[in-house]
Amino acid sequence: MEASLSLPLLIGLIGVALFFDFLNGLHDAANSIATIVSTRVLRPQYAVGWAAFFNFIAFLFFGLHVAETLGTGIIDPAIVSPQVIFAALMGAIVWNIVTWLFGIPSSSSHALVGGLVGAGWAKVGFSSIVWSGLLKTVGAIFMSPAIGFLLALFFVLVVSWLFVRQTPFAVDRTFRFMQFVSASLYSLGHGGNDAQKTMGIIAVLLFSQGQLGPSFHVPLWVVISCQSAMALGTLFGGWRIVHTMGSKITRLNPMQGFCAETGGALTLFAATWLGIPVSTTHTITGAIIGVGAARRLSAVRWGVAGNIVIAWVITMPAAAAIAAACYGIASLFA
Repeated sequence: MEASLSLPLLIGLIGVALFFDFLNGLHDAANSIATIVSTRVLRPQYAVGWAAFFNFIAFLFFGLHVAETLGTGIIDPAIVSPQVIFAALMGAIVWNIVTWLFGIPSSSSHALVGGLVGAGWAKVGFSSIVWSGLLKTVGAIFMSPAIGFLLALFFVLVVSWLFVRQTPFAVDRTFRFMQFVSASLYSLGHGGNDAQKTMGIIAVLLFSQGQLGPSFHVPLWVVISCQSAMALGTLFGGWRIVHTMGSKITRLNPMQGFCAETGGALTLFAATWLGIPVSTTHTITGAIIGVGAARRLSAVRWGVAGNIVIAWVITMPAAAAIAAACYGIASLFA
């Protein structure tokens, strides 16, 4: 274990972690509300409030498996120090701000994982990495959007068959109501998976400082703090990314929005129960592309989708590089 950190510095570092969680909600608000805003079912100011509420209550429905993965399954908790946590958070925060400014829907989750890996590597090298957890997370980069794509495509086909005899007006009216359900489910999945990542960071910091006793666990106050920070970030919205997710990839109607959100939500529920820290950004992007492709392949703006994929690929190494640099700087003041 590292030497104990003074209480003010410990509180300050927890504050940095909660600031990342706030940015996560701000950055990923688009994941929860882009479809319901772009289909004009809810105005943006109401949509963010709706999403923030379900972000907050997500802890009532899910266990803390993702928090445990982030806390102990990416880098060896024995090498965790305040400098490592600070560097990991800075790597994720800087990358989140850069991608938010440019309206790029990158993954806050994978930025945090990349930050942890970069900080751990900067401290002790590759021996710091828990390869089983990291490979599971990297695999999810490819699996979550693929599953979201397939589920959304499946729902479009099923819904189209069930409502084939309905008029377009009747279908539109039905799914304007149903989108409230699907958007709620997606926001619940977003809060359940994403807030747990910061919980894991704060808990492993407390554990490294001897504040949790002999065994790793996530205190209730950490759970409430992280859910609150994410919900507050969602309230502020991420309008640049909402525009990209809601209209630049493909145009959506309420039925397609429902299918995208439902397919994405089911993917997030499964990943959260399995303890896999997936990207809500990747998941909803795959689902939106799925409903667009169900209409016709040309309905998807593949150039925009391709740029998003490039951002996915470079997120982890970019955040890792920033975190490694921040660790080097932080070590000068240790």
